[in-house]
Amino acid sequence: MSNNKIQVTVKLFAAYQEAYGTSELILEFPQGTPVIEVRDRLIQEHPELSQWRDITRFGVNLQFVEPETLLNDGDEVVLIPPVSGG
Repeated sequence: MSNNKIQVTVKLFAAYQEAYGTSELILEFPQGTPVIEVRDRLIQEHPELSQWRDITRFGVNLQFVEPETLLNDGDEVVLIPPVSGG
């Protein structure tokens, strides 16, 4: 069986962007990966993001999605932590 990978573009905002120092990442995952795994991988690489674990929303291809939504090759993923403002 072949090693089937997908590649997604991850747009970073707020705390995620600050942690990575960039506004976009290109990441590879196995086929059948849910969008929540993107968040978990970023938190694993930058543990200071763990405070946002339970309150981050997910978007795929400009639509809000549930954490269990499966990713496809070429998807654009957005992780949306809460934003404060006045």
